[in-house]
Amino acid sequence: MSQYKVKKLQQSINCEVEVPGSKSITNRALLMAAMSKGESTLNGVLFSDDSRHFLSSLIDLGYIIQVNEVDKYVIITGRGTSLPKKEATINVGSAGTAARFLTAMLGLSDGEYIINASEQMKKRPMQPLFEALTSMGARFTYLENEGFLPVKVRGASFGTAKPVPEVSIDISKSTQFLSALMMVAPSLEKGLRINITSEKTDGSYIRITSAMMRQFGCNVMRNGNIYVIGSSQSYSSGTYQIEPDVSAACYFFAAAALTGSSILVKNVHNTSMQGDMKFLDVLKEMGCQVIEEFTGTRVIGPANGELKGIELDMNDFSDQTMTLAAIAPFASTPTYIKNIGHIRHQESDRIHAIVTELTKLGVKVEEEEDAIKIYPSDIKPCAIDTYDDHRMAMAFALIGLRVDGIIINDYECCSKTFEDYFEVLESLN
Repeated sequence: MSQYKVKKLQQSINCEVEVPGSKSITNRALLMAAMSKGESTLNGVLFSDDSRHFLSSLIDLGYIIQVNEVDKYVIITGRGTSLPKKEATINVGSAGTAARFLTAMLGLSDGEYIINASEQMKKRPMQPLFEALTSMGARFTYLENEGFLPVKVRGASFGTAKPVPEVSIDISKSTQFLSALMMVAPSLEKGLRINITSEKTDGSYIRITSAMMRQFGCNVMRNGNIYVIGSSQSYSSGTYQIEPDVSAACYFFAAAALTGSSILVKNVHNTSMQGDMKFLDVLKEMGCQVIEEFTGTRVIGPANGELKGIELDMNDFSDQTMTLAAIAPFASTPTYIKNIGHIRHQESDRIHAIVTELTKLGVKVEEEEDAIKIYPSDIKPCAIDTYDDHRMAMAFALIGLRVDGIIINDYECCSKTFEDYFEVLESLN
């Protein structure tokens, strides 16, 4: 088992860091570029386990792709609504976006495919998407456990069939189900009407999907729980700039808050479409200064890292639950994070993982089905288990900037989205 001992920050610092491109935007851009007609150049691409699985899957489907990891760009020749290969086997690894987006793409295609996945991804929710695509005409054969990957899929356009242009879906477990259906809808001759059956009908990642579809030339109309992608639309090829990953930036914003430091993350601006920008408002409420500068966004933590506790609904930017949980024990009052039940079904049961690891650290914490309450506590150094979850590794490492003796087990799992995270973290010293 690999371990990383975090170096305690000896004093507050003033520095700048750079984070990789957004995973969410990278993988959406890859799909839309593949579905466009002609050549697209994607700049600022994130290269990580997730995006490499997405790229390798597209290559296995027959797409012609040039990859430059040094200069962080991808050139992809789109094929419109027709997939290059009508039979193929792909492996999405542990990438939830690749799993959901490519399943929808293949589910509406005119071919037959096998979708393999990692052991972790085999446990993550897929059933609502399978059911939605089946109702549109796709046929799934479960190769291991019913309702989960791996599967064999025959697309709804196979032979002379035409996909049904209307579908209903529950997105309470993952908004990626809706994003997947939205993005593949331009491949349908009659467009697509999507009825959301869950109480949750919107979210920050859905808004990213809508915004990017517009940028690539397709419009989405929404009326309450109904999303409509009209007929006769197609994605435009061209050059596209991917934003820095705000989820990754938030670890360094939190580091500033925790250590009373001043840290600027380059190229992150308030014009970003990513929902995790809301975490900056959380840090403001906890006592930090947030300053928009020409080169990026700076967070200045309160002197000695004396933060205030907070109560908030994090449903719409839940990837930062672990980040807030890591700094919450250092606040002067309790922190209550609610409406996050869906994170139990992500890379790990994140609520249980947070509670388990905080308890090991000597933190008083209360677990609810969809909420966590964290009390101000004295930290007891220990080794943190990461549950093969990149966000657990990156978030809980922050504690080691303030407390000596924090060790992160299996720290390489951060390669899912941020390969050199610990190198950048170490550069703070």
